[in-house]
Amino acid sequence: MQPKPQSHVPRPQPPRPVVVETIRFSDDEPLPPNAAAAAAALQNVVVKTVPERQAVTSSESVSQFAVLVGVRAPPLPEIHQRAPIDLVAVLDVSGSMHFSKLSLVKRAVEFVIDNLASSDRLSIVSFSTLAHRIFPLRRMTDQGREDAKRAVNSLSADGATNIAEALKMGARVLEERRHRNPVPSVIFLSDGNDSYNFGRDGGARAFRFPSVCPVHAFGFGTDHDPAMMHAVADSSPGGTFSFIESYEAVQDAFASCLGGILSVVTQELRLTLTSASPLVEIKSIPSGSYASEVSDHGSRGTVEVGDLYADEEKQFLVNLSVPALINGGNTSLLDVACSYKNAVSNETVNLHCDHVEILRPTGPTDATLVNLEVDRQRNRLSAADRIAEAQRMADAGDFTGARNVLSNGRSAIRASASGQAGDELAVFLEEEMRETEERMGNRGSYERTGRAFALANMNSHAWQRANTRSGGRRMGGAARGGCGRGGGFRAYVTPQMTNMVTKSQQHSKTQK
Repeated sequence: MQPKPQSHVPRPQPPRPVVVETIRFSDDEPLPPNAAAAAAALQNVVVKTVPERQAVTSSESVSQFAVLVGVRAPPLPEIHQRAPIDLVAVLDVSGSMHFSKLSLVKRAVEFVIDNLASSDRLSIVSFSTLAHRIFPLRRMTDQGREDAKRAVNSLSADGATNIAEALKMGARVLEERRHRNPVPSVIFLSDGNDSYNFGRDGGARAFRFPSVCPVHAFGFGTDHDPAMMHAVADSSPGGTFSFIESYEAVQDAFASCLGGILSVVTQELRLTLTSASPLVEIKSIPSGSYASEVSDHGSRGTVEVGDLYADEEKQFLVNLSVPALINGGNTSLLDVACSYKNAVSNETVNLHCDHVEILRPTGPTDATLVNLEVDRQRNRLSAADRIAEAQRMADAGDFTGARNVLSNGRSAIRASASGQAGDELAVFLEEEMRETEERMGNRGSYERTGRAFALANMNSHAWQRANTRSGGRRMGGAARGGCGRGGGFRAYVTPQMTNMVTKSQQHSKTQK
């Protein structure tokens, strides 16, 4: 008796790559005639310096002495002049975006459209199996807004998810434009994994958006690929990754981001740090995702800060080696300079900002106590490192180890000088690590929300820029203005971001 032939069930294969549109995108609408003539009486960027201690005894040499260097952007001018923007919205319309998800995104994009001025321009790229530019880069005049909303409302959900091609198309819209507003940005939203590129030559996870502008990525729901979206955002200058756990939070998330984009006041900001004494050496500048360099045998350092929103702050610790002295006196540590471009007038500003020195007494003094501002920034850097370490361990399946790293980090912050003083940032960081720890309880919770939550935290700290995470409960990562379970302390949020979220919430009430 012959054996029955076994039926062969073919193994499912990933979809083949698709060919996307090859048209040129040099059809952007010209800028208004007076767009380049605007001038704004901006205040200067404020730079502050705070040494770790005001004094070091003359007989003591310190191998790691920190100086805090902070920059704060000026507010928007009273006449509210601002730099116009070129914004590309890259939107997922794959089959998983059906029903209420797509409706909520449409409403959120319409809110963005309504809050753009006639000098701003918007383009829309939608993607599923194919990527399409459904709306060219046009000014948001009354007619432009009407046409943009018509394009948004025409969207329907169907097909697979081709993220990499959609991002390439979004980049082309900006690269190939004939006219250029001074502030280009991309908002990119997806609720799923790339169906075409993942696993093939590194796939979507290895894709890097051309660094022409920030990419603000929004992971919608719990089924997106947070590692890929975090990589895309973090590889762009000042890009943010937001985790929208609750679908209803998408408009507020867009609003917070838009409030920042619409308030860029300085661009190409660079800090230049110079050793002020022959034996004082710059050892390191832990600057997160901002490019920094120590050169000339430790006598010079730079930090490339880039764009700043109105009232936005960035703070960096500069670690120095300070030698012992034979006699008392003072030791000059750093000279700090700053250069940037006024985003409205396009004028370059060069500032010599500060000269940092400390006392060198021959005996003990109260001035040797650690400054709390420096201590709180050490806590911020420590928390970011702990979350990153825990995320790597959780990815490797060591959830117990990941939780221990975070638990120990919370204890260290609580025991720090600023933690003991009840510092708001210390309280926030401890709560942030606690929630990250809870979301790493097991593989299931980590895969659902823990990885996205941790990566959003890491992104916010690395750029010192607000994002949205955890269904809107948090709007940022550490300094001013994201809200945890226990209060209104927000992280890196600027006044313009807060105002735009308030506007979004008021708008939502009128729509109910």
